[in-house]
Amino acid sequence: MRGLKSFALLLAVALGLGAYLYFVESKKAPGDDGPKKDKVFSVDPDAIDQITVTSESGDRTTVEKKGADWHIVQPVAAEPDAAAVSGITSNLSSVEIQRVIDENPSDLKQYGLADPRTQVSFRANGAQHTLQLGSKTPAGTDLYAKLGDQQKVFLVSSFLDSTFNRTTFDLRDKTALKLDPTKVDAVEVAAGGPTLKFAKKDGEWEIAQPIAARADFGAVEGLVDKINAAQMKSVAAPDPSDLKPYGLDKPAATVRIGTGSSQAMLAIGSSSGEGAVYAKDLSRPAVFTLDASLLDDVKKDASDYRQKDLFDARTFTAKRIDITRNGQTVAFEKTAVKGKDGQEEQKWKQVLPAARDVDSAKVESLVSIVTGTRAMGFVTGSTKTNLDKPEMTIAIKYGDGKDERVTFARSGADGFAERSGSPGAATVETATLDSIVKALDEIK
Repeated sequence: MRGLKSFALLLAVALGLGAYLYFVESKKAPGDDGPKKDKVFSVDPDAIDQITVTSESGDRTTVEKKGADWHIVQPVAAEPDAAAVSGITSNLSSVEIQRVIDENPSDLKQYGLADPRTQVSFRANGAQHTLQLGSKTPAGTDLYAKLGDQQKVFLVSSFLDSTFNRTTFDLRDKTALKLDPTKVDAVEVAAGGPTLKFAKKDGEWEIAQPIAARADFGAVEGLVDKINAAQMKSVAAPDPSDLKPYGLDKPAATVRIGTGSSQAMLAIGSSSGEGAVYAKDLSRPAVFTLDASLLDDVKKDASDYRQKDLFDARTFTAKRIDITRNGQTVAFEKTAVKGKDGQEEQKWKQVLPAARDVDSAKVESLVSIVTGTRAMGFVTGSTKTNLDKPEMTIAIKYGDGKDERVTFARSGADGFAERSGSPGAATVETATLDSIVKALDEIK
């Protein structure tokens, strides 16, 4: 009986505690984790139209809103980093007082506020406001702060240090070359060797100079993306009178990007040390530095941008394939036939040297190997290729009346190919040639 009474007593206590907690918690507003904190400023971020930031390093930068756009107006005229400015305005409107430390301190030095590390002044609805930030608290979780026209010292969250403590370079747009990559239709690169020119026609890139050839779409787009993504590492000179000290009087490389009737040009000069090079957008006065890897990218040879696929046709687009080998041509065509269920389906049939039914799966395998053949590289005119005495020639009809022809040959242990209408010979793996021959013989 004693155990039963003890259990009943404990149960009553638990139920009472649960009811109390439910009553207390139900009275709390959602998300109410403690006393509500006061905001430092009662201001809408969209109402802010001027900001002056004085960083810990002493940089003083003023940005102003003109219409819907922000502009750096001091100490230089430049476009700002939109995300950085937005971060400042949104945090100014939401910054909260974590705790008041001293309503009327006798000495601001102990808080790092006698000479504030960082100061942000701004104008909103015609009124001026100033937030001064001092040192961090011993725990490092907060910053001592005060308003410019008040003595009261309070705490704000320490993450705001990285938001407000911005130099002029931190606040400026660091894009090296302004362009819209979706509208780029021409690229010209002069980097010491033959000038490279690329042109986009009907959505496809072509090499126009130093040779007329198909371009690797991904390679050219990759170059455009790297130029578009290039970011300044520093500003070397806002408006230099002499470009020679930066190697920009005779650039190591010049890149011209065309977007319709407009053009943008980037010049890359000498090394600035520490893996960077001097560079200049020729439409703007400043000389800046970029990662040196961009110079390596623009110095690539034309062969790096050539299309490596020897055939544009694919298994699902091919309609006919002719293979001439040892003086004999074997040809296969894809035709529409009725299946057992009466549905129309595509099947391959041999049409040369004689018409006959063949295993469609084996022809599909042959076409797949042929259309998947890629160049490993391209050779100079002095290389012996034996393409004047080819081992085989393959012609494919595909799509809507398109056709292409590639000749293959061997010279010693090396394989070569030449696409009709494309300059120069390509190197190919001899194993690929063996695979084509094997696939063809299996059909026979």
